[in-house]
Amino acid sequence: MSLDADMRSRLAALEPSLVEIEDESGLHVGHAGAKEGGHYRLTVVSARFSGQSRVARHRMVYQALGTLMQSGIHALALQTLAPDEQ
Repeated sequence: MSLDADMRSRLAALEPSLVEIEDESGLHVGHAGAKEGGHYRLTVVSARFSGQSRVARHRMVYQALGTLMQSGIHALALQTLAPDEQ
């Protein structure tokens, strides 16, 4: 399974209405940390984010991604939105 597919599969736990994943790893070639994982920009829209702080939303994403945060993902830029915030 590709990393993109694995990320999407794990994020399904948040019941998202939208998941956009941009692989920005090519912008970080030569960066020491890039050897251990990629650089990604992630947008997730989920009703589960309603009423949650930005920090709580990010924690929910990190929890869903689990071990990918230690191996596979080196850097992650997040945009987490509730459906009424789109």
